[in-house]
Amino acid sequence: MNIIWARSLVSIVLLALVCTGIGAIVGVKFALSVAVVALVAQMLFSTFHKQRLWRLLDAPVYGEVPSAPGIWGEIYYRLHKLAKRWHAQVRQVEQQHSRFIQAIQASPNGVAMLDDHDQIEWCNAISEVHFGLDAKRDLRQHITHLVRQPDFVRYLNSHDYQEMLIMRGMGAKRQNVLSVQVFPYGDNRKLVLSQDITELERTDSMRRDFVANVSHELKTPITVLSGFLETMREIPLSETERNRYLEMMEQQASRMRHIVTDLLVLAKLEGEGRSPGDQMIDMRAVLGHVREDAETLSGGHHRITADIDDSLSVTGSETEILSALGNLATNAVRYTPDGGTVHLSWRAEQGGAVFSVTDSGLGIPASDIPRLTERFYRVDRSRSRDTGGTGLGLAIVKHVLQRHDAALEVKSEEGRGSTFTVRFPTARTTRRQPAPV
Repeated sequence: MNIIWARSLVSIVLLALVCTGIGAIVGVKFALSVAVVALVAQMLFSTFHKQRLWRLLDAPVYGEVPSAPGIWGEIYYRLHKLAKRWHAQVRQVEQQHSRFIQAIQASPNGVAMLDDHDQIEWCNAISEVHFGLDAKRDLRQHITHLVRQPDFVRYLNSHDYQEMLIMRGMGAKRQNVLSVQVFPYGDNRKLVLSQDITELERTDSMRRDFVANVSHELKTPITVLSGFLETMREIPLSETERNRYLEMMEQQASRMRHIVTDLLVLAKLEGEGRSPGDQMIDMRAVLGHVREDAETLSGGHHRITADIDDSLSVTGSETEILSALGNLATNAVRYTPDGGTVHLSWRAEQGGAVFSVTDSGLGIPASDIPRLTERFYRVDRSRSRDTGGTGLGLAIVKHVLQRHDAALEVKSEEGRGSTFTVRFPTARTTRRQPAPV
């Protein structure tokens, strides 16, 4: 500012000196005329640049500096510099705001901002999905006019937000479970955070069911064993009765042992972080064991056939594959009435390898097929117990196949049997070289 005043003073002094010199040469009147003309020109010049300055202030230009002589050039330069700095600061704030909005939009949780009247100021895309909102359409709408669940209305009006609210029946299909919590901030404003906990609820339910099922499965044989032991201790028994009771106790002990063994196998598979590797499996030997186990369990009561491609093999863990395929084969025997058929197949298909077990057994209702691989899930509990199943076989199959990048397909019709098919990918399929003659 001192520079501007100094330049103005210099201009006035120069004008005065020029007029004085002209007056000394041509006379005072003419000098005054020149001075008046000069002042008028200066006023017009100043008026022009004042108008130009107002236009620039109304619509700042961030490109080139407007050109002008003298003090106006300095003013334009300084205003341009100031406007450019302000523009950079505004751009920086806008970018930060944009990144902030992008971060909230990328959040897996729903975020809704309410004003002091509980009207929606803004919400992200996840919140739109959770509550069925539209960020543009529902702007400035009272949230309880849109989310009408009584529990939510009571929670919002209670002003006690220390605990989360669990809301069921949410989402487009009314099947999701949400965890919702309100956080007050600013001048009576509120932040509504929501999280989809449907999968957590399902997992927790499975955990509770698993604990209950394990307890139930072990309680039955333990109760039987305790009863037999009490009977043998308190009641005189003949040798025949004693042997019969001991045999039944051995069966129950064996059943508990199988349950515990399968639980340990399942725990190992679920906790195993390492890949099963690329070691080639001797599928001819594995399928031989699978068929032998099925025939042993059948005891000659079923017709068991096989169609095996001896040259086809896969890579992975031989022990795990034997366990998975063996479970499928023995299940087919267990759920096929005496006189029925069980067919094993091992073939190449579309570059991969396919193992299938087809039986003429009881079949499975369509509603039960999606849940077959759940731990302890049984279509017919009483029959499963009679056949000696633990309810963990297909859960073990699922985890083994996941570790080997394979998939399980189930086709079944009640009263007409079932087909369980395992598809190994091309990456794990290989051909055994024929032995030299």
